[in-house]
Amino acid sequence: MSSDFEAYEQDFGTLTAEITNKVGRIPKLSGEEKTQLVLNVDKQLEEVRELMEQMDLEVREIPVQSRAMFNSRLKSYKQELEKLEKDFKRSRIAYSDEVRNELLGDDAGSSENQRAHLLDNTEKLERSSRRLEAGYQIAVETEQIGQEMLSNLNTDREKIQRARERLRETDANLGKSSRILTGMLRSHLCTPHCSSPPFFFFIFIFILLLLLLISCLVFQFIHFL
Repeated sequence: MSSDFEAYEQDFGTLTAEITNKVGRIPKLSGEEKTQLVLNVDKQLEEVRELMEQMDLEVREIPVQSRAMFNSRLKSYKQELEKLEKDFKRSRIAYSDEVRNELLGDDAGSSENQRAHLLDNTEKLERSSRRLEAGYQIAVETEQIGQEMLSNLNTDREKIQRARERLRETDANLGKSSRILTGMLRSHLCTPHCSSPPFFFFIFIFILLLLLLISCLVFQFIHFL
């Protein structure tokens, strides 16, 4: 069975070599000569397809332990056939420079100029699009930065307002404490036992606690800021 497969391989190589040569000649021809060559290549491609079917059948008859190698070779031949078919399709609509000039005359050069002009305009359009996209991105980023700054300013303003309120509360508490202390001093100074040591010790402790309260309030105020 493998000998039959190898014979098919030789036929495949011969046919594909002829087709490759003819496909390369097609763009250089025109008129009836080109038509005949296209028909000839089309017929040979059909022969190659039938040959591939025979090779596929032969591979199925090969023992399993040897089949993988032949499957790999068959796969590469199928890929080569696909490439030949694509090249053939392109060659049918392609023309060499000589044939194009012969068929189109002055229009050939004009078409090339138009194509070059179109490509140039396309490149310019792409560059403009990239610049617009970059500008839009910068605008979006600038807007985001502005929103963040505005949000930070609003947050800072709220902090300042709360700090002012805390300061007013602290000032009011200090004024109230001062009035209480002044009243107590006046009240006790008017009594006979005002000059006793316990009284002054009590006043000292009260003032110390008041100073401690003031320090705590000031610390909280500074920490809040």
